Amino acid sequence: VQLQASGGGLVQAGGSLRLSCAASGDTFSRLTVGWFRQPPGKEREFVAAISWIASATYYANSVKGRFTISRDNTKNAAYLQMNSLTPDDTAVYYCASRTGSLTSNRDNYNYWGQGTLVTVSS
Repeated sequence: VQLQASGGGLVQAGGSLRLSCAASGDTFSRLTVGWFRQPPGKEREFVAAISWIASATYYANSVKGRFTISRDNTKNAAYLQMNSLTPDDTAVYYCASRTGSLTSNRDNYNYWGQGTLVTVSS
C-alpha cells in the first residue's frame, strides 16, 4: 500500500484545513488509517485513527472536538478535517495504515505516506 498525504498549507489561527490521504492498492478498505504529526524539533505524535469500516474513531486529547477523521473506501482515501487551528498544531502531518485495530502507537503502523506541512500563524 502506498499512501500520499496532501492538503497542508499556511492558515491563520482559528482557521480550518482538510488533509487528504490517497492510497493505492486494493487492500486499503481493510486497513486502519491513522494520522500523525511531527511538530518542529519534536517527536512524531498520534493525532487520530479510524477503523477499516469507519465504525470507530480515536483521537488524541489535544485535537478531540476540533479534528475529525473520516474515510471513503470507494475512493481509497482518508481525510482529516482540522478546525479551530492553533499555532500548536503546526507540524508535518503524516497518514499511515495498518492491518490491525485502532492504536495510537506509531510503531504498529506498517505503511506511511510522505508528510504534508501545516503551518498555523498567530
